[in-house]
Amino acid sequence: MIEEEGKQEADGLSGEIAAELSYVVPESEEGIQLRTVLRSRLNLSRRLLKRLKTLEQAITVNGGTEYNGRILTVRDKLRAGDLIRVEIAEDHVDTIEPEPIPIQIVYEDEDILVLNKQAGIVVHPTKGYPNGTLANGVVHHWRMRGERTRFRPANRLDQETSGLLIVAKHGHAHHQLSDQMQKNEVWKQYEAFVFGIPREEEGTVHAPIDRDKEQPHLRVVTPDGYDSITHYRVLESYHGQAARVSCRLETGRTHQIRVHMKHIGSPLLGDKFYADPDLVNTPLLQAAVEPLTRHALHASELRFTHPMSGVKLHFKAELPQELVELRDRLVGWRSNNE
Repeated sequence: MIEEEGKQEADGLSGEIAAELSYVVPESEEGIQLRTVLRSRLNLSRRLLKRLKTLEQAITVNGGTEYNGRILTVRDKLRAGDLIRVEIAEDHVDTIEPEPIPIQIVYEDEDILVLNKQAGIVVHPTKGYPNGTLANGVVHHWRMRGERTRFRPANRLDQETSGLLIVAKHGHAHHQLSDQMQKNEVWKQYEAFVFGIPREEEGTVHAPIDRDKEQPHLRVVTPDGYDSITHYRVLESYHGQAARVSCRLETGRTHQIRVHMKHIGSPLLGDKFYADPDLVNTPLLQAAVEPLTRHALHASELRFTHPMSGVKLHFKAELPQELVELRDRLVGWRSNNE
């Protein structure tokens, strides 16, 4: 336990050790405060650091919780060669019930889990979806392995959007990934099928987004909205009536791709909220859209830095079967009419 501003009561959130961090003070940083090492070198969040200071042996210098003959504090100035260790215990307080819901694991280690989410499933329990979510399935997977890990998604996907999703397995990993997201250091690329063909084959939509004041569950482009940037490129076109596009997010607003593609006149095929049903006005579009039970958006690629090892990671997820079949219908119609 670290003495800090008189607080010495533990908050009762200790558990199994989920991560261990260490840092050796170099000669160039002689006299650096422990607080600076914890916040700036080990990148601990303020919330996590506040919790760690209440736990026995969570933060040590040279193997102990005393320094210069007294209780260690974050205000202590360190010497070159000092070894700082941090043990992050997992908080087991979680209300998500495990359910045997199938999940597709792309990658997993002790710090992160990368999933290929299927369309039609909500990521996290909500008031409208208290169970049957991806989180319930992931928690079941962990419990079957004997892991008491909490569900912490680092990015979110709409219910009908399929593709790659990152889940952090402890608080520090989540903080590190969130920091990368905020700094735009996570490459997030999607594939979408849209009505019509964007006027420019490649471009950037830079248009602010906020809630629709009349329908708060929807989003709209509005001058006083949050800054939002989407880069897109046309991959294929289908007889001038539809196209497959890749979209890369520079920001991560709710429904961003759906709203931006509508904004430039090319809403997503199958989008019940942002596509006008009157757009389905040709045999091609009718044949393409009628079998769809979802909007045609897939998170196809992620690039980010592993939150603990610093290794660069790159994952891809191929189009799911329903979008492969959509493309086949569009390509087949084009081939038969050209």
